[in-house]
Parts: sequence; C-alpha cells; structure tokens
Amino acid sequence: MTGISDLASYIDHTLLKPEAQSSAIRKLCGEAKEFGFYSVCVNSGWVPLCREELQGTAVKVCAVVGFPLGASLPEVKAFEAAKAAESGAEEIDMVLAVGSLLEGNAEAVRGDIRQVVDAVKGRAIVKVILETGFLSDEQIVLACRLAEEAGAAFVKTSTGFGPGGATAEHVRLMRQSVSAAVRVKASGGVRDLETARSMIEAGAQRLGMSSGVALMSGAAGSSSY
Repeated sequence: MTGISDLASYIDHTLLKPEAQSSAIRKLCGEAKEFGFYSVCVNSGWVPLCREELQGTAVKVCAVVGFPLGASLPEVKAFEAAKAAESGAEEIDMVLAVGSLLEGNAEAVRGDIRQVVDAVKGRAIVKVILETGFLSDEQIVLACRLAEEAGAAFVKTSTGFGPGGATAEHVRLMRQSVSAAVRVKASGGVRDLETARSMIEAGAQRLGMSSGVALMSGAAGSSSY
C-alpha cells in the first residue's frame, strides 16, 4: 500500500444488520462514493436500492447469499444469487455449507458452491465464506480447494456473525491453499489500520468492513501511513 486511496480500494463497505433501513443503506452508498471504496456489501434485498444510489460510479454492489448460516438448500442459494445479480449485484458473497464441510462431505460442499457460481456466471463473481472460526487448519485448506474447484473467484474468512473473525494466520493459510487465480478476502473484526495492514500483508486482496469510514479517517490523520 502506498496511500490512502490504495487502502480504500481494498474495502467492501459493509452493512448486514437485520434492522438496517433504507436511510442507512443510502448513507452506506454515499460513504462508498465519498471514500472510493471498492464496493458496498449488503443483504440481497437492498441490491436494487444500492444499484440506484451508485449508478454512474465505479463502486460495485456485493450481495450476501445463504447468510449468515450457510444452511439453505443449494437451489435456494442459487436462486437468491441469480436474483441479486439480476438486480445489479456484481459480486456474491455466499456462505458455504459449514455442516457438510465439518462432516467431510466434500461433494456436497463443492456442489453447493458450484450451483451458485453457475447461477451468476457472466454476471457476477462469487466469494465463498468459510466461517473459519468453526474450522481446523485442515478443513480450511479443504474448503479453499473445493471453492476453487467449483469456480469461485475468492475465498473469504468469516461472516462476522460466527465465532471469532479474520486472523492473519488464517488469511496466510488461505492464500497458500489456492492458486493465483483465486483471491482472499478478510472479514470479521477488521476495524483498525493495524489490523487491515496485517491482513493485506498476509495476503488479503479485499477487506470486508463495517468501520471503513473510521479507518479511513484515522489513516488520513496518521503520519506513519
């Protein structure tokens, strides 16, 4: 990173609270435009409003799918992803089938991801949320491999609703577990400049944050940045 604008380009500016209202979503979009964040990340029902608010800008719309549990039917995740892409989402952050992964059902996990990837092919990329707080290192490696085999563009640490959050160690492991064609997103507990920098140094190429404005404001005042 060489400047504040570089940092902003890593950030998916996120609002996933169930009580969020349209005024908060509009504010989110306004902040994304002001600071030059890469995208806004919202629940799929807010995609049309975000697309309207961000029309004519470079800020992308990202929608979460199967969120936050990952336990929906694959067909339901695929349908939600397709509708989000139809409404203007260019990125889909899906939660993988955590229970299936924990019991070692690789075929179910791979198939779940592939249905979402196929549902939005040519319209949106897919990031796969592993929910690393539930997983051993071996399970993280397996999840990364299955996500890449299924055609995902990113692997992502956490929903922010599960146990723990992103760690530099997990980001580093994820980076080592996929090819250069797949990127890594750190999300969950990334709230300050030091943590953001550690994630990027570990290999994260995107940061999911709900505190991006505070981070950017702090970075702007930091002589060491």
